[in-house]
Amino acid sequence: MSQKTNRPGLGHGPGGPGAAHPVEKAKDFRGSFGKLVRYLARYRVRFLLVLVFAVASTIFSILGPKILGQATTELFEGIMGKIAGTSDGIDFGRIGQILLFLLGLYVISAAFSYLQGWIMTGVSMKVTYGLRGEIMSKINRMPLSYFDSVSHGEVLSRVTNDVDTLNQTLNQSITQIITSVTMLVGILVMMFSISWQLTLVALCILPVSSGFIAMIVRRSQKHFKQQQEFLGHVNGHVEEMYGGHVVMKAFNGEEDSLHRFDECNDKLYESAWKSQFLSGLMQPVMNFVGNLGYVAVCILGGWYASSGVMTVGDIQAFIQYMRQFTQPILQIANISNILQQTTAAAERVFEFLDAPEEEPDRPVVHVNEDDSVPDTDTNIHVKGSVQFAHVHFGYHPDKIIIHDFSANIKPGQKVAIVGPTGAGKTTMVKLLMRFYDVNDGAILIDGYDVRNFTRNELRSQFGMVLQETWLYNGTIRENIRYGRLDATDEEVEAAAKAAQADHFIRTLPGGYDMVLNEESSNVSQGQKQLLTIARAILSDPKILILDEATSSVDTRTEILIQKAMDQLMKGRTSFVIAHRLSTIRDADCILCMKDGDIVEQGTHEELLERGGFYANLYNSQFERPSSLPA
Repeated sequence: MSQKTNRPGLGHGPGGPGAAHPVEKAKDFRGSFGKLVRYLARYRVRFLLVLVFAVASTIFSILGPKILGQATTELFEGIMGKIAGTSDGIDFGRIGQILLFLLGLYVISAAFSYLQGWIMTGVSMKVTYGLRGEIMSKINRMPLSYFDSVSHGEVLSRVTNDVDTLNQTLNQSITQIITSVTMLVGILVMMFSISWQLTLVALCILPVSSGFIAMIVRRSQKHFKQQQEFLGHVNGHVEEMYGGHVVMKAFNGEEDSLHRFDECNDKLYESAWKSQFLSGLMQPVMNFVGNLGYVAVCILGGWYASSGVMTVGDIQAFIQYMRQFTQPILQIANISNILQQTTAAAERVFEFLDAPEEEPDRPVVHVNEDDSVPDTDTNIHVKGSVQFAHVHFGYHPDKIIIHDFSANIKPGQKVAIVGPTGAGKTTMVKLLMRFYDVNDGAILIDGYDVRNFTRNELRSQFGMVLQETWLYNGTIRENIRYGRLDATDEEVEAAAKAAQADHFIRTLPGGYDMVLNEESSNVSQGQKQLLTIARAILSDPKILILDEATSSVDTRTEILIQKAMDQLMKGRTSFVIAHRLSTIRDADCILCMKDGDIVEQGTHEELLERGGFYANLYNSQFERPSSLPA
């Protein structure tokens, strides 16, 4: 197929920025978190290595204060012995050995920390890479009805913002969780080894801090979900306004655009402010609770030191552990908030990945060129007969817009589909190419239901030129070659000549190698249309679909294009959708549609002789309103 869907405009579907969104918590926190865990299970070996290195790094780090306490005790006893005259003073050799051993522990700890960070970074990048690839692949399997109800920016937000949130969590928070839990357990072990009485005093802060954490997490969860949701709405609105910037400016839509942006941005600000504020409360609350425990330990430790129950070095080590004790608790509390945000992001990603896809293709029916009998050959050979057999269709099952549409088109015929706006002309083309499937009835090519072909094979038989052009950021040569990727440069240029585009291409800077910008605004609308027609010619399709293909070019160019199209349509079945009925007078068959039904069909002369709906539609083009002068 040689024409793609147009870029987004200014419209708002039900899921777009203009829609109302209820305040909600994560739909299934445990389910989404479980899906994330199962998704990460493929990297279990690397996670195990990260766990081992993180635990080893933390253990070596935890031993530091205990060993440093031995140096402090050695220093204190040396000074006291010197004063009491019971020793020669400080044993600096012994202290040096302790400090060198301590330095070795910290170096080993840093080495393990580096290794686990290096492995975790690789895992997070692979997960991000894989998720983006799966989302991109999923987009190509989604039905068009999904994108009719969800803004493009919303989909982009899942590919960018939500996946980046998962990446940051994996890269930073996973190892921090392992380190924090290990440090918390290790510090408790070291504290108990020094004094179980002081440890029990320190543990009194746990129920108090846990209560505060639970309360904050419970209140912040819904706000993190809303933050991700409204961020997607803001991105969607900005993307739409940027894509349709010229139209927005032309219709003085700046104020309305800013108003809708402010609505989305205000909601994002409110949810982000609440989530960040509640998250930020954890540190001061935990510091306050930790300081209460620290004061109690200092008082009791001082009394133990004066009573000779504990050495000064052990008290110093315990106080260090006490100061470190609140740190992993605070980190776990902060990580719990990050996990809320991560789970909300994962939920949005998995919602998209689990969204219903296009119905799978039925077992493929291939057609022989000679007898049109089903074949197992991998190539299909279409002659071009098309039959619409009592087709019923509606974009929503309860709103049918095509009612009992039936028509028979012979191979090689030029068929024009005409009718007023909203009659269902373009919808019939979408059904023919299986962008949507019929609700009832069938569409047959060479006598076989289009649903019996794979979508790829079916669409490879069509060439399409739409009124809305689509070109991508690349050279003119690459855009034309999109119709057939294996075409040579000579074939590309021949197609451009047939489409009357060769002359203007050669006048452009760079000619066929000129790069079109992202919006293709460095060529005119008519020139863009010529390029899409050249693309269709290059694809050499069996069936042509032309939806107002010449509506964006001037009359002289239209005449030249019509000549090229007449040559292209020879021997091919072609469907031409046209509002200017003068362009389809030579059609072999004209299907006149109204309100989803064929009200008349025949040649141009036959329909004019009947003096019915088509005749009125045709003659209305030449009528002059009575209010205008003759």
